[in-house]
Amino acid sequence: MFFKQVRRNSAKNRKGNGLFFGTLIIAIVAFYTLLSLGEQDVMRFLATIESDAVHKLLALLPAVYLVSLFFVFFLVYFACSYQTQRRQRELGMYLMLGMKRSRMFTLLFCETLWSSLVALFMGIFAALFLTEGISLATAKLVGLGIVGHRISFSLKAVFWTACGFVLVQLLSMFIICLKLGKKEPAEFLRPGAPEKQRQLTEGRSLLFFISGTGLLLAAYGLGIFRLRTLHFFVFLAVLVCGIAGTFLFYRGLGGFLGKVVRRKRSKAAGLSVFTARQIQEHVFSQHKSLAVSALLLLMAFSCIAYGAAMGLARTVSVRSADFSLFGEEPQIDRVLKQDGIRRLVKESYPMYLSMVKDEYFAGEKEALDLSGLGQALESIEDTENIVQNMHIEYVIAESSYNELLKAMGKEGIQLHGQEVALYTSMAGEGDFGTILKKAVEKKVSVGIRGKDYALLPALYYDNVVADRAITLSMALIVPDALFGELAREPEAYCRNVRLRDDVTQEPGLMQAVQKMDEKLAKTGIEYDSFLGGIGRNLFYTVSASYLTIYLGVLFLLISNTVLGLKFLIQHRQNKCRYRTLSMLGADTEAMCRSAKKQIQVFFLLVLTVASVSGAAAVVTMFTSFAKLPVGTSMWTAGLLAATAFVIFVIIELVYIGIVRRTAQREICSSIIIQ
Repeated sequence: MFFKQVRRNSAKNRKGNGLFFGTLIIAIVAFYTLLSLGEQDVMRFLATIESDAVHKLLALLPAVYLVSLFFVFFLVYFACSYQTQRRQRELGMYLMLGMKRSRMFTLLFCETLWSSLVALFMGIFAALFLTEGISLATAKLVGLGIVGHRISFSLKAVFWTACGFVLVQLLSMFIICLKLGKKEPAEFLRPGAPEKQRQLTEGRSLLFFISGTGLLLAAYGLGIFRLRTLHFFVFLAVLVCGIAGTFLFYRGLGGFLGKVVRRKRSKAAGLSVFTARQIQEHVFSQHKSLAVSALLLLMAFSCIAYGAAMGLARTVSVRSADFSLFGEEPQIDRVLKQDGIRRLVKESYPMYLSMVKDEYFAGEKEALDLSGLGQALESIEDTENIVQNMHIEYVIAESSYNELLKAMGKEGIQLHGQEVALYTSMAGEGDFGTILKKAVEKKVSVGIRGKDYALLPALYYDNVVADRAITLSMALIVPDALFGELAREPEAYCRNVRLRDDVTQEPGLMQAVQKMDEKLAKTGIEYDSFLGGIGRNLFYTVSASYLTIYLGVLFLLISNTVLGLKFLIQHRQNKCRYRTLSMLGADTEAMCRSAKKQIQVFFLLVLTVASVSGAAAVVTMFTSFAKLPVGTSMWTAGLLAATAFVIFVIIELVYIGIVRRTAQREICSSIIIQ
């Protein structure tokens, strides 16, 4: 009988508080996906290439897990508090009918445990599909293919997910039961009274509102225009202004809304004044919750936009070559003519790359005069370090670089007359590539043996070999004739090899490259494989993108759930007002419309501030300290941010719908009880 009651009450609670239960399932999915990361195909592949980096990433996951549990604890606590408030009469009747407090608390704990098990079963089942989808989608983005895919199921991830959630729910219920243990049975039967509010004068409210708006604008301005690098004091100022401005804005918003209500009171009809006053009271009493939810939504939006953009930036790069072979030309030709290798190769071409001859750096005046480029760099802010260390020691032949661009499906370079192009393999290293790109767009020239050569207004950065066997901070792409005069070693640096399309498309790029890698390993020739580049890009995609998106989703769930539960808690405390409206002649439909309007405005007040702050945060990140790698369009990052915002709005509408149905059900039940 006891366990039957536990199951019945748990089912009733899940139905009555679907907002929390659905959020809990999504959070369980996120937790399992995080903890099972090491078991996915992508991470197993990475472990064979970037083993040290992968081990460091996996060692970081427990810390992320504990931080996530800390945030989820408050989510669960608020939800359990709302649940017990809804059941106060029921719990009071249990005590009035003679149930011992120990048995009632045991009942609550068992209900919580049963609901946790149901949520875990549904969440883990959904997480299995999600993890497989993430593994396959990530592999597809970087061209790994699906051959050899193995379904992963991590018992360790299930265990820690279950332990974490059960512990958080039981701890929350334990704290709530401590509070319930101090109440007398009669207190359970009395309706909860609304919390007393600390009144603010109109002048103080207006001062808070203006101060908060000013601080928010200051945070936006400092972030967009002053946070060019991650300067500690500027970052601290942005953080303080943003947080303090958000809290002050909502602290004074209630008084501002009251002023608006008074101006429109004479033209109001129906329950519009009641609705406006309810909104004002919600803002007055829940201004801290509104501020916290807005900040959490800001963090969620920033994390998701950053993770998506940086992940795409790492995966959109086109491979320059599948293999680079090093050695004498006859040796390379013999290897490529072998039957097993020849059938896999589509094309090969020599890469002419060399250091500049020593005599061009001798004497008082160097033959390579970079003063024009240095002046262009000096006109850009924060370039002192680049100008001081600016030095070009390498040259690349135009024809071989054009072969590389052709293999990648890009348009070749056209050097006319006395023209050269600037190359760097460090375009993605902080601001380096972005600054060089701005400098060459100023149409500058460099001196070579006393003659001025115009730099093309474009920066080139595609890998000259299959992976980073050589790192060039700066180099010049020059005509072949000039390369022969400047190069210390005019012979080919290596031979780049591209695999056939049918070989890479059917089994997947990873399988094809691995097959070729096995054959080359038997020849004894020195070579460089694109596998290293795949591993590096994929590691950055997983570490930078996945973790930030995970945290963003978690912040999004917590902020919306806490916001909805806070509204419902206060709405339940004020349900006697709807009974009064009913006695005064208001119909149920009008009261439900009033509740709907309150909920929409309540959520909109948070979403508006979070959206404006999020837009400023995205602009700050992608134009300052977290610049996108060169070659990644800002429009692409903006499109991803806009997509994230649309998803945010859809999620907000879902939460508004759930809270609206719950609030309307509360109104109908309170009128029926009357």
